[in-house]
Amino acid sequence: MPNTADDLVLAGRALARHGLVDAFGHVSARTDDGSWAITPPVPLARATAGAVRTLDLTTPDLAPGVPREAWIHREIAAARPDVGAVCRAQPPTATALAGAGVPIRPLHGQGAFLGPQVAVHDDPRLVRDRAAAARLAATLGAGSAVLMRGNGAVTVGADVSEAIARMWVLERSALMNATAAASGTPIPLDDDEQDAWRAVAPELLHRIWLYLKEEES
Repeated sequence: MPNTADDLVLAGRALARHGLVDAFGHVSARTDDGSWAITPPVPLARATAGAVRTLDLTTPDLAPGVPREAWIHREIAAARPDVGAVCRAQPPTATALAGAGVPIRPLHGQGAFLGPQVAVHDDPRLVRDRAAAARLAATLGAGSAVLMRGNGAVTVGADVSEAIARMWVLERSALMNATAAASGTPIPLDDDEQDAWRAVAPELLHRIWLYLKEEES
């Protein structure tokens, strides 16, 4: 778990630096041995590698020392074997647009990394049990991001780099959508344009992660 724990700590610091988490938020990732690790229930800017916890996907209850919303990570991991990391954060503009009923669509290339339109889970309550987490995982479906009305967002990826980069892209895309809606009529990328950008998503998401991570080195 050492390398995974270090990545989770760097991810938490990057999220905090960019205003995507405050007192709350957590990140989890699949480890080399196939288990899962998750950040502790503290402000992510203060998390340390030694405080990273193992997230057991098989127990009937959550273990002490993991966030109470770790059910989100467990249910997404169970529903999506392709997912290797989950990020739970509170991107302010994206959360505001979800509350206003304004869709987030790809107005620029990187926005296509989130799909044709970011799904919105229409339940603002904390996700602190298996059933609520399963409903959220169902709203996410095969997507890479889901907004939670009044309660932030979740992004996923093959690894920490993709999940964190997508959260950063989500907030950037939300800002672009908000600006475009206030200025005129937003024009999303068409299907072919989105497909072209998604074809290079792994490369560019990793590049974003390097940018975010190197700020914390």
